[in-house]
Amino acid sequence: MAGPRGAQSKLFTPLTIGNGKIQLKHRVVLAPLTRNRGTPLNPNSTPENPNRIWVPNELIAKQYAQRATDGGLLITEGMPPSLESNGMPGVPGIFVPEQVEGWKKVVEAVHAKGGFIYAQLWHAGRATISAMTGSPPVSASATPWDSPDDTYSHPPPGSTERVRYIDSPPIELSIPHIKKTIQDYCNAAKSAIEAGFDGVEIHGANGYLIEQFLSSNVNKRTDEYGGSPEKRCKFPLEVVDAVASVIGEGNLAIRLSPFGLFNQSRGEQRMETWTYLCKRLKEAHPNLSYISFIEPRFDQIFSVEEKDKFLKSWGLENVDLQPFREIMGSTPFFSAGGFNDTNIWGVLESGKYDALVFGRYFISNPDLPERLKNGFPLNQYDRSTFYGPFEKPEVGYVDYPTMEEVAAKA
Repeated sequence: MAGPRGAQSKLFTPLTIGNGKIQLKHRVVLAPLTRNRGTPLNPNSTPENPNRIWVPNELIAKQYAQRATDGGLLITEGMPPSLESNGMPGVPGIFVPEQVEGWKKVVEAVHAKGGFIYAQLWHAGRATISAMTGSPPVSASATPWDSPDDTYSHPPPGSTERVRYIDSPPIELSIPHIKKTIQDYCNAAKSAIEAGFDGVEIHGANGYLIEQFLSSNVNKRTDEYGGSPEKRCKFPLEVVDAVASVIGEGNLAIRLSPFGLFNQSRGEQRMETWTYLCKRLKEAHPNLSYISFIEPRFDQIFSVEEKDKFLKSWGLENVDLQPFREIMGSTPFFSAGGFNDTNIWGVLESGKYDALVFGRYFISNPDLPERLKNGFPLNQYDRSTFYGPFEKPEVGYVDYPTMEEVAAKA
């Protein structure tokens, strides 16, 4: 869709979020991006006593500060709210005091540049392994990985070989365990606000725990948490209710991917489930800070053409996010998934969304808003440096040049 480009685009107009508390000066938002650059809390990790907790460090603070702009919004990488929720090594959570102290420094660095930053809370559910958490993975149901050869992203501590998900099967969350998990979210959200974050985003997308409850192929429960779209929404809604009661709904947001396939999200009744979820969210929490969606045709593992085949098989070949936009009404509505400097112009002017969320190109362009505003070319990203841990963690993390730095070397 053609539209005004650069500084004339609606991308560079103010937007109010946080139920009126925050006025952004532009609508180019940093996506939550797992980068695995945390410092081990236990530096003497051994196979017998492995480190399972990571802490934010000065390099992480520098990375966020590089991408902070006056009046711009950053969303953190997903933070585990508990040890059992951790999905990857190197990911700093927010469930021990050292982590909270580390995040305070990140927040201070972003605020020093006039930026805003939300903490994303991320529970991996069954998308982890016991060696990572020290306990069995948990999920809506004890549904094992259905691809026997799929392996976990990183070798476990003390090994160089990846292990299969199927060898670390999940257990079904009991009702008391569900209540404990919800309390973990609340504790983490409270810690995030105490650390100075401007708000909290709940990760309800990408096949992690909340979406595992929403997905009929994973959630096989027959109690009040499964068996229909309404019941599969119960846990996500309870998490939002509880966190809102602790920090206020104006400080709370959620991210959703109704049409995702990542982490074996292959559930049916997509429209029925997420429509009900959004209606209930809007009814119960009309003053959410914002809601963020992932584009239907964007997927971490499949091309657009492959994804279209899935959508067609579900009878959703022409689907878009508009039904959810209509349900959410005045709630600020964000969208992520494949946006770059060629396909963003006119999108906000159409009224489809209120802000656009950028991942890969914000990795490789710390000054992305300025580049888009001025029509500067974008640095290409290097996918091989996305996910650590690395011996040189700064590479592909804080060493991408700004336009100003490029010009200084010319």
